[in-house]
Amino acid sequence: MPFDLDDLAARGDAPCLVTHGGAVVSYARVAARAAEVGRRLGAGRKLVALEAEASEEGIAALLGAWSAGHAVALLPAGDGAAMARFRRDFAPEAVFARTGGRWRLMLDGRGGAVAPHPDLALVLMTSGSTGHGKAVRLSRAAVAANARQIGEVLGLVAGDRAALVLPLQYSFGLSVLTSHLAAGASVWLAGGGILGAGFLDRCTALRISNIQTVPMGYDLLERAGLLGADLPALRFLAVAGGGLAPAVQRRFAAAMAARGGRFHAMYGQTEAVARIACLPAEMAVERAGCIGLAVPGGALSLRDAAGGEGELVYRGPNVMMGYATARADLARGHDVAELATGDIARCEADGVWRIVGRKRRMSKIAGVRIGHDAVEAGLAARGLRAAVLGGDDGLRVAYEGGADCGEVAEIAAEIAGVMRRSVVAFAVGALPRLPSGKVDYAALGRMDLPRDRTDAVEGVEAAFRACFHPVPVTGGDSFASLGGDSLRHVELALALERALGRVPEGWEETSLATLSRLERGAGRSEVSTELAVRAGAILAVVVTHETLWPVYGGAAAMVVLVGLVWARFQRAAVAAGDWMHLLRPLGRVLVPYYLILLGYALAWGQVPWGSLFLVSNFGIGDPVTHDRLPFLYWFVEAYVQMLLLLAGLAMVPAVRRVVRENPFRAGLYALGGAMVLRLWGADLLGLGGRRLFTVPWVAYLACFGWLVGCADTARRRWVVLGLAGVVMPLVAFLGGNWYGAWLKYSCIFGVLALLLFVPRLRCPAWLRGLVLPVAASSYLIYLTHRLVPEVAMAGWEAWLPAWAFSALSVVAGVGVGVALTWGQRRIGAWWARRGAGAGQVPAGAV
Repeated sequence: MPFDLDDLAARGDAPCLVTHGGAVVSYARVAARAAEVGRRLGAGRKLVALEAEASEEGIAALLGAWSAGHAVALLPAGDGAAMARFRRDFAPEAVFARTGGRWRLMLDGRGGAVAPHPDLALVLMTSGSTGHGKAVRLSRAAVAANARQIGEVLGLVAGDRAALVLPLQYSFGLSVLTSHLAAGASVWLAGGGILGAGFLDRCTALRISNIQTVPMGYDLLERAGLLGADLPALRFLAVAGGGLAPAVQRRFAAAMAARGGRFHAMYGQTEAVARIACLPAEMAVERAGCIGLAVPGGALSLRDAAGGEGELVYRGPNVMMGYATARADLARGHDVAELATGDIARCEADGVWRIVGRKRRMSKIAGVRIGHDAVEAGLAARGLRAAVLGGDDGLRVAYEGGADCGEVAEIAAEIAGVMRRSVVAFAVGALPRLPSGKVDYAALGRMDLPRDRTDAVEGVEAAFRACFHPVPVTGGDSFASLGGDSLRHVELALALERALGRVPEGWEETSLATLSRLERGAGRSEVSTELAVRAGAILAVVVTHETLWPVYGGAAAMVVLVGLVWARFQRAAVAAGDWMHLLRPLGRVLVPYYLILLGYALAWGQVPWGSLFLVSNFGIGDPVTHDRLPFLYWFVEAYVQMLLLLAGLAMVPAVRRVVRENPFRAGLYALGGAMVLRLWGADLLGLGGRRLFTVPWVAYLACFGWLVGCADTARRRWVVLGLAGVVMPLVAFLGGNWYGAWLKYSCIFGVLALLLFVPRLRCPAWLRGLVLPVAASSYLIYLTHRLVPEVAMAGWEAWLPAWAFSALSVVAGVGVGVALTWGQRRIGAWWARRGAGAGQVPAGAV
């Protein structure tokens, strides 16, 4: 049996129960009354249906039935319909319930056709299914084990006294009782509940040491004034039975810590008697929202894990024997060895577990799985008491209070990471609830609820989807969170300009849902400095390659922008060592590059192997012998090599740590190493005249870009500019000390100054209309601009004046790149729509 009556009786006059009226009932008296119930039940193993009233009589009946070796089913007090259905489905041999205001034991000689299994001690109806036949079978060993586990986790001692504010047929409420009995402690049967008259005064008078309740109970405790109450004996609070809003948990945990007490956030299921995990009290504030560690003797793991998340599985001595839907099921032995909880969880770096959703309360919208519980938790953190329903067609949010339904829907869409049109919100007077206090989703689902949708700004959404396809894009995503690169950056900036008439400041960190809610307005006559630099850099490259004009530094400025984009949008991936995220831009870079290479290979009848393997910039091959592409494609090779180097460095724990803790300092270290390469690396590698096209020669420029991206204070911005004031003259001098070198590095110094101190440039609207498409097309312009004069216009120089040929080459070279980018964008949009229309799950969807 879970509790031996002799052991209970041996505690003599020690307090066991305190009635609602304040009378103290000793262990000896409870044991005596329990023994009497056991005698009245008589011989032969029986199933006893017990009305689970938190009273001396009800508890004595439970202990007495256990002591006589019977199995007990706990049913809601005062619910005659639930008792009738249970008697119909499970045919108990005995019923102990109040009739006419008095407790009566009724024996049914017919009983069930089969005897309960010898190990069976307890039958509890699962939360939400009371009266509907599905029950949990729990063994004697499981009940006793969990009582000891909870006592150990909470540090219960004989002097403790709990305020029992939960019903006994609810596994959490029963656990409060059994854990205190196992520790020799006492329980106050607070029949009036938290909102009963004088609850806190009674807690003080009775020296209550702990209150344990469900999340809704903390709303009641706050209303009752517990946070400001003087409860000198109160040692700890505990919550289970659902996720408490992190803000509420932090508030109560901080209040308990201030008075020298503790707060325990716990997690459990009826299928494991009650509680199976507990968050250490010292983590209650910092790790609010986590369930903590498995109780002693138990173990947690994941099933079907993907992306670090999966279904939470528990093993331990308190796992149920199995379910029952009819009397015959009670004769079965142990059907399960581990408990698949149905909750989706992840284990964080320090071994602490966090629930992220419910397996069965999920929607899959645009290929992304959304946990309804996680959305509810996010809404609760915003002060909204809400319940989320829905399927793959969208989410429906029912909420209490007077908030605007449109605003609630927008918040829910942002939390869920879906488009605004996938969510509809509506107010209810009060969310329907089960006797346990949990939301009654079945009742909510039967309500006649609105299902209309509100469209968002399609232009921005479509641009994001096409730009990042096949990676799933949701309303909660931003350019930064999606790991955007320099190519996507300018492409989306152009899309924003078209959709909104402007490029909002800080749009890279803004969620798509928020961007979609912005109204179109008159565009201001200004442009992002970064985009202006990009457009100017690619024009300088095109002009330099076609003319003798001294517009040097275009490619160098593009390398600076590479580092800037990495600092802004790849920093988190470096800190996490996420090399797959870091290498994601390679596809967009290498596909058009290899198409160009294929064209040259077909024209030459020979494969340029050095360029194929992206190493020709190290002096391998020559365009004349057709074993490498023309020299201008060194930029692609250097970019890929630097990106691979960055991914390799991200695998080093020390590098990840410094990037995580101080990315600006990481940039300074990187600049120091890159300058060593710049000064001596090329000579050590014997690169000779080809050094201009190699990573040792240009990596320091990417490091300056990183520093610009991390310079978040005025002091840091001046430090970067000061370093540039030293480095640029040095490399100009070492780079030949001729006017071209000084012009080039003076331009780079000016670019750095603009990027650091002038985030946006005023310009005429017509000029902005030219800058944005050129900036968005910079990469394809770079790849294709020389094909215009050397292939498409071959032979024209014989009948065109030199100035006309050069002007046409420059204009057409830029125009072809812009046109190709436009076509690429149209193909990407079509591909994204086709994938979505075919119902394909995008790569990376979870």
